[in-house]
Amino acid sequence: MSTKAVSLFDRAILRQATLDSFKKLNPRAQLKHPVMFVTLIGAALTFQQLFTSTEPFSYVLQVALWLLFTVLFANFAEAVAEGRGKAQADTLKRARTQTFARRLRDGLASAAEEKVSATDLHRGDLVVCETNDVIPDDGDVIEGIASVDES
Repeated sequence: MSTKAVSLFDRAILRQATLDSFKKLNPRAQLKHPVMFVTLIGAALTFQQLFTSTEPFSYVLQVALWLLFTVLFANFAEAVAEGRGKAQADTLKRARTQTFARRLRDGLASAAEEKVSATDLHRGDLVVCETNDVIPDDGDVIEGIASVDES
C-alpha cells in the first residue's frame, strides 16, 4: 500500500486556505481567538481613523493594513493546518478501506488463513502479520517479533 504525503504547498489546500482566511474575518469566528479578535477590532478602528485623524493618511493606512494582514495571516495559517489535517484524515480513511488482513479461520493459531478487508475485522479475530506488513487494525501482539508499519 502506498500513501502520498500531503505537501505543505499543495495548491488545493492553499486555495481553500486563502478563501477560508477571508471567511474567518467574521467577528463571530474571531471570538474563538481573543488576541486576533482584538487585533481585528484595532484594524477596524484604525481604518475609521483614516478619515477623521489629523495624522498623515499614509501612516494611518499603513498601520491599518499591517493590523489587517496580521489577522489574515493568522487565519491563513490556521486554515492551512486544518486543510492538511483533513487531507491526512481522508488518506487514513482510504488506507483503512484498502488494507487487507490475513485472518486465521476459527481463531486458532493452527487454522488456515483467509484474506479479508480490514473493515471486516471484529474484536477477538486473530491475524497474521509478517515483516514489513501493514497492521490492519488496533490489537495486541500475541506472539513474535517483526518490523511492521503501524500507521
